[in-house]
Amino acid sequence: MAKVVARKETGKLQIDFTYKGVRCREQTALMDSPANRKRVQAVVDKMSDAIKEGRFVYADFFPGSAMAERFRSDRKVSDRVPENGSGTGQPSIATGHTFSEFADQWVQEHSIEWRRSHIRSLLSTLESRIKPHFSNRVITSITKADVLAFRAALAKEPGRGGKAGLSAKRINEIMGTLRQILAEAADRFEFTSPALNLKRLRVKKSDVQPFSLDQVQTILATVRPDFKDYLQVRFLTGMRTGEINGLKWKYIDFEHRLILVRETHVLGEDDYTKTDGSQRDIRMSQPVFEAMLRQQKITGTVSEYVFCNLLGQPLDNTNFTKRVWYPLLRHLDFELRRPYQTRHTAATLWLAAGEAPEWIARQLGHTSTEMLFKTYSRYVPNMTRQDGSAMERLLASRIGTAPLARITEQVLDEHGEMLEQESFVPASEKLPSPVPKPRGYAAAHRRLKPHGSDGGQGPPPCGGKRTPSPAMPRAGI
Repeated sequence: MAKVVARKETGKLQIDFTYKGVRCREQTALMDSPANRKRVQAVVDKMSDAIKEGRFVYADFFPGSAMAERFRSDRKVSDRVPENGSGTGQPSIATGHTFSEFADQWVQEHSIEWRRSHIRSLLSTLESRIKPHFSNRVITSITKADVLAFRAALAKEPGRGGKAGLSAKRINEIMGTLRQILAEAADRFEFTSPALNLKRLRVKKSDVQPFSLDQVQTILATVRPDFKDYLQVRFLTGMRTGEINGLKWKYIDFEHRLILVRETHVLGEDDYTKTDGSQRDIRMSQPVFEAMLRQQKITGTVSEYVFCNLLGQPLDNTNFTKRVWYPLLRHLDFELRRPYQTRHTAATLWLAAGEAPEWIARQLGHTSTEMLFKTYSRYVPNMTRQDGSAMERLLASRIGTAPLARITEQVLDEHGEMLEQESFVPASEKLPSPVPKPRGYAAAHRRLKPHGSDGGQGPPPCGGKRTPSPAMPRAGI
């Protein structure tokens, strides 16, 4: 028979019963107390009566339970549970998987799809942010109001550097994880996800902060000698932090002057690159090629990694940033910025040099030029010449700087027809006088007689009449 018990782990009431030879345990959202036991017992009594009378529908009593799927064929009342309770009219009590239980199951099922670094980051978010808030709430009982309250609470929690509240970007990341879990649960347990239409917070766009070529030269001339080649490669290849820290000698092709990006080093482990598009071959410029030759003499025989510490292990980004990078920028009185700006520096230097957008995108590991134009829009005109300079050069070479004037001349074609011809000359030059168009008798005479048949007298003046020539004396008179 059915009974009401309390779970030791959570202190919440649970209904333990057997249905069709299957032991079923459905946890409620109610804490163990005399009042709550009485409330749950009322549901158990109605459930027992329904089982005896053969009208028990599992999903009507436990709409959010995974066991309801197992007994779906028993449904006789409706495939949809009324909002004001179950189909049998018993008090509405949320039952089924708790958020914590389902989240653990969700991670276990999908972990095969994710990178190890992503799994570690996701578990950290779950344990430190999401689970403490929703704790042992039955996942089907979570409402949109609960989700909004959780997001508002995140905005009040302390962020990095003692800032009041997490950033909008970080809140969106946390809410994105919560949204995925609730969407999966809604699909399995047939309810509407409370985070379905929740909009992302607006994130303030931040511009890239690349270094100029002069600043790059200053940094390379000032940095510790053991990190000079490391920074020179970072500045001139645009490799991500994990890509250059995890770069191995087997991926260096000196013959073809290529760096083969095949792995990345994240959270102390070598892993697959960020995306499939990140798998690329970077062309080594002469300074990069020379830096690799120098580095090969230093670490080529002591470690599989191109850049490593004294133990032959990959460089630790946190250690490099705090002990080398930021002290260097402070010493040079440069604005502090993350080492990742070396990647943006490489992109802007390529743009300033006029390299093709498609080539730059491939070097950076972008699958298209969309990200290139979006991220470095301020630097694109120098590359594509879409800044008006092309038109300026055209005007200067074809027209010059002096203003031009249009003139129209009338010329005769091979058939004796009068045509108009346009041309342009500098306005400072004297324009030729226009030739008047023949009219009246002269025009008709020209059309009827071939050129020269009028005795060589030529056409009459415009608008005038032909003057008869003096009579010539006849021969013999």
